[in-house]
Amino acid sequence: MTNTTLTLGYSPCPNDTFIFNALIHGLVPCEGITFTERLEDVETLNRLAMESVLDLTKISYHALGHLRDRYVLLRSGGALGRGCGPLLVAKKPSSIEQLLDKTILIPGELTTAHLLLQLHGEGFKQVKSLPFDQIIPALGRGEADAGVIIHESRFTYQQQGLHQVVDLGQWWEQLTGLPIPLGGILARRDLPSAMIDNIDSALSASVRYAQQHPEAAADYIRSHAQELSDTVTHDHIQLYVNSFSIDLGDEGIAAVQELLGRAEKQQLIPKCSLPLFNS
Repeated sequence: MTNTTLTLGYSPCPNDTFIFNALIHGLVPCEGITFTERLEDVETLNRLAMESVLDLTKISYHALGHLRDRYVLLRSGGALGRGCGPLLVAKKPSSIEQLLDKTILIPGELTTAHLLLQLHGEGFKQVKSLPFDQIIPALGRGEADAGVIIHESRFTYQQQGLHQVVDLGQWWEQLTGLPIPLGGILARRDLPSAMIDNIDSALSASVRYAQQHPEAAADYIRSHAQELSDTVTHDHIQLYVNSFSIDLGDEGIAAVQELLGRAEKQQLIPKCSLPLFNS
């Protein structure tokens, strides 16, 4: 059988290395396919997908709204849940209205964090993009008044004397009753349909393997998250890897469609009539 090598992009964050470890290292079968991984921060992955560089990639659901003509969404491997959304934090106790004319740091223009800020209310015009792990240090240096933080920053911002203004994920959940779709896995539309289904099944198996054998990914996770304590790493994985990572299911699909629908209505993403999934 001919072997196909595909490029696969994901972040060095613990949830992604936990999810992809078994797939990348051959602990679960994906017959006829070899993966070449590329680890980048989420906004870099979003930009690479916009340039159609990668065959398969983790992206923000905001970016998906601009990529549906070239990629299909996989049902497994993503980050979607409750109590795990982005936080808008500030250097001093503030209301969201007090920040409308202030500089707000975001972890990338195509991140779901930025999209949620836009959906929450109009008027946030002075935004500046930084890699997610640079936002808290930049706030500490006084480079902005507030920032939207994601990933492990949720667990550490209070240690830096920052104050939560609004939990954008909680706002979304109260507004829609749905979990918050943060990031998903995409496959190029022009890949063979059977291949995409095979990858989706293998990725789902990789998530289940990781949950059943958490020690198997420990070294791989640690090699890419050297600055994080074991406690923060564990909390990060527990928050972002759940049943939706195995399969979006009806509720997960509804959440994705709701986010994209609201973004389309506000003309934040282009409309697309193509199917969201391969099958």
